[in-house]
Amino acid sequence: MERGGDQAQRLVAAVRMRDAATVLHLDADAFFAAVEQRDKPSLRGKPVLVGGVGGRGVVSTASYEARRAGARSAMPMARARRLTPAAAVLVPRFAAYAAYSQVIMGVLRELTPAVEPLSIDEAFADLTLAPGGTPEPEEAAAQVQARVAELTGLTVSVGVGRSKLVAKIASDLRKPGGVVVVRPEDEDDVLLPLDVRTVPGVGPATQGALERLGVRTVADLRRQPLDTLTMTLGEAHGTGLYLMSRGLDDRPVVTTTERKSAGAERTFAVDLRGRDVVLSAVDDVVDEALQRLERHGGAARTVVAKVRYADFSTVTRSVTFPHPTASDADLRDAARKAVLAAGVVEPVRLLGVAFHALSSHAQLALDLDAHLFDAPRRAVVGEHDHVSGRLAETTADPDGADDPPDDPAPHDPAAGPRLPDGSTAPGVDDVVAALVEDDARLVGAEKAVVGRPLGGSQVGRPLDESNARPGLDVEHATLGRGWVVHVRGREATVRFETALTPPARSRVLDLDEDPLVLVEPVGVTPPSAVPPEVRAGA
Repeated sequence: MERGGDQAQRLVAAVRMRDAATVLHLDADAFFAAVEQRDKPSLRGKPVLVGGVGGRGVVSTASYEARRAGARSAMPMARARRLTPAAAVLVPRFAAYAAYSQVIMGVLRELTPAVEPLSIDEAFADLTLAPGGTPEPEEAAAQVQARVAELTGLTVSVGVGRSKLVAKIASDLRKPGGVVVVRPEDEDDVLLPLDVRTVPGVGPATQGALERLGVRTVADLRRQPLDTLTMTLGEAHGTGLYLMSRGLDDRPVVTTTERKSAGAERTFAVDLRGRDVVLSAVDDVVDEALQRLERHGGAARTVVAKVRYADFSTVTRSVTFPHPTASDADLRDAARKAVLAAGVVEPVRLLGVAFHALSSHAQLALDLDAHLFDAPRRAVVGEHDHVSGRLAETTADPDGADDPPDDPAPHDPAAGPRLPDGSTAPGVDDVVAALVEDDARLVGAEKAVVGRPLGGSQVGRPLDESNARPGLDVEHATLGRGWVVHVRGREATVRFETALTPPARSRVLDLDEDPLVLVEPVGVTPPSAVPPEVRAGA
């Protein structure tokens, strides 16, 4: 038997798997771009790129039309534009995506109260907790797809398996608009032929290490002994991949988790040079990170700084306090020390600050010493590694008690669905708000240029060259609602159209004679609300 065989057997035996495909994973297809095409009829069927429009902008989402030309998420926008010169390039509209996400999450909660959002456009659902009993997976998937299409006009892909791992992989196999149900007896047929990069946690660095072992498929990965993987990749990562190559994943669908971190980051239009310039920029990033921390506990024990250099290498350093602290001064000082520990002798492209080990309780922090810094870590990574997908925790009520009140009030459906144990899942609005804030793709796009992000404070202000971004919603006193194509000086190019109108051509307006006002997105327009004559002409 292979060395470590007994340990591997114990590891496998400890995993408690479901006996049926009852974990559903929903993934909205090209979500940001699809919302833009839905709200902007003239863009339907045409290539669309959503993301940062500055010199170092990143593609958050590419429509399928743009993907056929080679554009993809996390690609530098400049490169994507070269590949798809006819594409419409739009900035993300947070409020629009939140509105659509809220409807999609609500559809899942019509099916089962056990829904775990992963990001603004994907979520897990536990079918075993569906009212009236566990539905057949194909029926559940079809119900979700039909209901989302009915309410939003969007397509979603659905995978169902006996684990989160298999369900998530399955949802990606027949995009867009596909359904893949993987029953336990079919898992090997589905998983083993797949490229090893399909397995969560296999990024470029891990892939390189596995290739040196001759691993290119999941089947190759499964053939590796446990001790080979742990010696090559480390104990935790190697063990995780050993189990996942066998389809073993007993993580439950979790409806609420406490937020693990709060932070902010910014990519600069021009590389920063010099200690004082970098520290000044750190202070701006810390200001934003502190605002988020205040909303989620107010205190933190660990401060992590992320520095990306002009050669795209990335360094992270952290400072840990003996106890959580809510002192802005101490947290700011820790962030500055962590950045300096990274060694800012090279031009800096990106700065990030994140607060970890959050708490609603804080103690006075002791002085920081050099030994509090973590050991150095430096690795060459992709330019926009912060755009890759990640879990976005929903926020649990830090003051919530475990015991129910003696005289519970009637359940308010708007507060979130009632779970079988009597607890209440978070309201959809709360969940979506957290997802929008945490979504790495939106953060990457929003911070693509120096300066404060264009946020809700701009709503209601007259459109001008300083606040204009392609894709933003505007309104004219007589022409109605439309969206910005571009603004040059006092001349604005706009398309006056919504999901309720036929496609429109661009119109050029003199902003002195025809002022426009920035407005919030109109929200979700169900296809049934579109006038029949508009639907017929679509």
